[in-house]
Amino acid sequence: MSARTPTVVTLHASASSARQWQPLAAALAPRFRVHAVDLHGHGERSPWRGARPLSLADDAALVAPLLMREGEVHLVGHSYGGAVALKIAAMYPQHLRSVTVYEPVMFRWLVEAQATEVGDVLGVVDTIRHHLAFGSAFDAGRTFIDFWSGEGAWQSMAAPRRESIAARMRTVASHFTALLLEPLALREVARLCVPTMVLTGARTVRVMHRLAETMRAALRARYREIAEAGHMGPITHVDAVNGEVLAFLDHSARMAA
Repeated sequence: MSARTPTVVTLHASASSARQWQPLAAALAPRFRVHAVDLHGHGERSPWRGARPLSLADDAALVAPLLMREGEVHLVGHSYGGAVALKIAAMYPQHLRSVTVYEPVMFRWLVEAQATEVGDVLGVVDTIRHHLAFGSAFDAGRTFIDFWSGEGAWQSMAAPRRESIAARMRTVASHFTALLLEPLALREVARLCVPTMVLTGARTVRVMHRLAETMRAALRARYREIAEAGHMGPITHVDAVNGEVLAFLDHSARMAA
């Protein structure tokens, strides 16, 4: 590939892995070079072993070597990966051509806004921690998956997929803690001059509807809603989401020309 081929770095959701972005990488080739990153405790990456709790900055640091090597990249993130993408944008804005996030779970912003919907998240976190404390990672996984995808979603999954998610639930629990304590303020992201697109699903859970409204009111960004999609739109509505991503990357390239 030409050295001038633009680079896209993708960041996956909690309990997923870099492989979730394989269809996007195929859709972007050969015009873009895609680097899909496994975050701590997911895919081929070992869990966080630091002396303190995992933070968004720790997962953002995994992308720093790519930024230094590539110079400028486009970022694409989903859910927890979307939150990490916004953290990267705040930490390394000079290295970004654009940022695309699908329902970034920046729960701290709702805590600060005293939004009642954050109670839904706190309830899920408490239930997950309870199950993990009693050694039931499968029940923790069911709580997590059914919250985002609807009751019965966990049971409908193939057994190997349930086992994979259950094995990641302690890391997933640490994601919730990091998100609820994240110091990055909404006003800091609002000041960034990086071209940004925020995607959301028309049928997502209510806490993400509220967060989308909060971001729309504060951020200078392009907003798109994916019809019929929920929180897992990048996986369940691949063509619609990938089409929006490609269109935004083309738009960003034209603006930079």
